[in-house]
Amino acid sequence: MRVTTDRVTIDWGALGEVFGVSFGVAVGVIVLFAFGVSALATPAGQRTGPAGRSLAVLCFLACALVVGYSVYLIAVR
Repeated sequence: MRVTTDRVTIDWGALGEVFGVSFGVAVGVIVLFAFGVSALATPAGQRTGPAGRSLAVLCFLACALVVGYSVYLIAVR
């Protein structure tokens, strides 16, 4: 649905789509980061095992890739 006046045309469907995708990606990055932090979390005085560190690194790497790709999309356009 487009609302047209003399000066402004707003494509509400496209605006809603952008909002939905942005919201979904933001929630996904937050969840990935939380999994990474929880993989590193251990009781005081104990060390994180290799599986926990590997999972944390993968989660943080995925977050970095999503953020980097987002910046790339903004910079190219």
